[in-house]
Amino acid sequence: MSRIPPAPLILGLAGVIPFVWGALSTQFSSLQIWGAGHLGPRFVGPYVQLFYGSVILSFMSGVLWGFATKTSGMRATTGYTLSVLPALWAFFMTGGGPTSAGINLIYGFAGLLLLDYAFSAWRLTPSWWMQLRLLLTSIVIASLAVGVYL
Repeated sequence: MSRIPPAPLILGLAGVIPFVWGALSTQFSSLQIWGAGHLGPRFVGPYVQLFYGSVILSFMSGVLWGFATKTSGMRATTGYTLSVLPALWAFFMTGGGPTSAGINLIYGFAGLLLLDYAFSAWRLTPSWWMQLRLLLTSIVIASLAVGVYL
């Protein structure tokens, strides 16, 4: 496994800021009040996590689709089919209230990690991909769990 290059690591960590912010603003009322006042109520607590989580799952469908373009035949067909699952999951499973949506996003990101592993095993991803995805998925799931369970 090769080392994660600085640019993907920095951009990946920047991409989890809304999840961490959502968790922090759920736990600290002063942050929630400040955030709601300066950013708007949609940008604090579980609201930012749920909306942004749906966006990121959909975005990751596009990333997986891009990896599927690196192969052909039945593996490409399988890759294209699997790549739409995160977006479909986000679309169908994030309604029903913040707790249910949060739990379903946790499952969605765990499932995405399994898809990442499959694409990595097929050697369609950069060599450092799984190292980055494990780090980011851990942060995302932990942040969502704060919003759901604490």
